[in-house]
Amino acid sequence: MAIAYILAHFDDEYFATPLIRRLVDMQAEQKFLYLADYASPAHSARRMAETRAYLADLGVPPENVIHVGAGSGALDGAVHRHLPRLRDLLAGELARMGEVDRLIVTAWEGGHMDHDVCAALAVAVSDGAPVEQFSLYNGPRLPGRLFRAGAPLAENGPPIRVRLSLPAWLAFAAGVRRFPSQTRTWLGLWPAMFATHLARGFGYQSLRPARVTERPHAGPLLYERMYGVPYAEIAEAIRTAWPAGSPGSPPA
Repeated sequence: MAIAYILAHFDDEYFATPLIRRLVDMQAEQKFLYLADYASPAHSARRMAETRAYLADLGVPPENVIHVGAGSGALDGAVHRHLPRLRDLLAGELARMGEVDRLIVTAWEGGHMDHDVCAALAVAVSDGAPVEQFSLYNGPRLPGRLFRAGAPLAENGPPIRVRLSLPAWLAFAAGVRRFPSQTRTWLGLWPAMFATHLARGFGYQSLRPARVTERPHAGPLLYERMYGVPYAEIAEAIRTAWPAGSPGSPPA
């Protein structure tokens, strides 16, 4: 079983830990393909090393962590401006993998624009393979910079639950220490994420291809509120990259 994760940033995989752990136990081959580029090579190398160390703890070989977007210019926060180039790079990497049984991607949820366009890219390169998504953070019906972390959107369908033993939950919670370069970010995300998991557990969802042509949810999106990037800009980038009817374009 070959599985490819299409992710924007090093450390996005942390949100999918229960699923990664389950697939390691099933002896699936899991490869992690990261798209966002970074202005500083030293910063990029540090973040990649943190991700490789974390995934190695879960049983994923370091060589299965691939920085597809390195040198692409698709900087963190602007991945949507480089979709055709990133699609070509992804398609090449997937071709080297051979047959891919599943794609797993950051959810289409309006939380961060880079995460959402990864979902669109996964649809574009899936070639008929099922695509599944896991939630990072989103903010429907919340004001300002408030958000929920690890809470799948109802608009994305019913969650598929993954059960963990208590030791596995504790290891998951403690794993955040593997990302010291992102300490400031995780100070806000980690408590919200584990409050959600305590209340709801962990779940992931299928991703319908047509979903990436729909607004993630009604009302202002979190990335609109936090980063000032309008949904219309993301939707136009996707439409421009894959006009309706072109190979890989999502169905209407």
